Amino acid sequence: MLRLKTLAAAATALACAGIAPALAQEVTLRVHHFLPAPAPVPKNFITPWAEKVMADSGGRIKVEVYPAMQLGGTPPSLYDQAKDGVVDIVWTLPGYTPGRFPGTEAFELPFMAAKAEPTSQAFWDFYEKYLKDEFKDVKPIAVHVHGPGLLHVKGEGVASLEDMNGLKLRGPTRQTNALLGALGATPVGMPVPAMPEALSKGVIDGTVVPWEVTTPLKVAELVGSHTDFEGTRGLYTATFVFAMNQAKYDSLPDDLKKVIDANSGREMSKWVGRVMDEGDLPGIKAAETAGNTIRKLPQAEVERWKAAADPVVEAWIAEVSAKGYDGKAMVEDAKAMIAKYAGE
Repeated sequence: MLRLKTLAAAATALACAGIAPALAQEVTLRVHHFLPAPAPVPKNFITPWAEKVMADSGGRIKVEVYPAMQLGGTPPSLYDQAKDGVVDIVWTLPGYTPGRFPGTEAFELPFMAAKAEPTSQAFWDFYEKYLKDEFKDVKPIAVHVHGPGLLHVKGEGVASLEDMNGLKLRGPTRQTNALLGALGATPVGMPVPAMPEALSKGVIDGTVVPWEVTTPLKVAELVGSHTDFEGTRGLYTATFVFAMNQAKYDSLPDDLKKVIDANSGREMSKWVGRVMDEGDLPGIKAAETAGNTIRKLPQAEVERWKAAADPVVEAWIAEVSAKGYDGKAMVEDAKAMIAKYAGE
């Protein structure tokens, strides 16, 4: 009898030994992105998101954040770093690899986007309807846009459509560069970290970015003017993805998958969109402090810009439709989804 009790106790101990490591499993997730840590999205979204995941997991998930490409590579390589498992999570722009994510460009078309918070919620809905196949190699945690994009130009800057002629302007994505060309400028594609040096050395005359990114990159010190647009839509926006390596996610036990799932989706997209909108305010203040010219083109002038930009939209619809997408429906859905969250 004693021998049986001893065997039973041993069996129980072995079972418990098998369970304990599973319950206490520790996972480290490395997050990689291209901006300095104090920039609004790293400071007010990525780091708080990491802290929330660690807390929600009871400390079983550890999240390490590496800003400013500290783990190597260039901003355009970030998506593949997540896809290939070089890192676990990245924050990047699909537009850094032109033509690879054509569906995302619907939100980057001229005068499409409203403020970042409503537009980012709409972009998550759009992702769920149209973009799952484009992002099948990763697990998107959030997709979003930045606030309404505008022009930041040296000297007197841009007061009319004609002032765009001949300007060398940095653009972030394929569609934004197409827009700049349609408006008469010479587009120069480059990731945003390269922009300040290009401005200071005269490689470019100006740039298009949201107000939010002008603060960490000190754009107000490098240009003399800023041109915005009347109405509820910005000149352009760029799309972003915060995505996890699929195999890493699949390797998690079910309860830790639930932690990631609970911190993914429309609410996360809304959160980072709100951070983008709030990040615009210090940028405006910095430009005012610098004594720069800040102008907002009147609606009649904006209509001229929209008319000049219309061929960019039509060309995109034709291009993606030739690839099997329903480009017209995507544009109409993007507009309707944005209007829904913008309360229009």
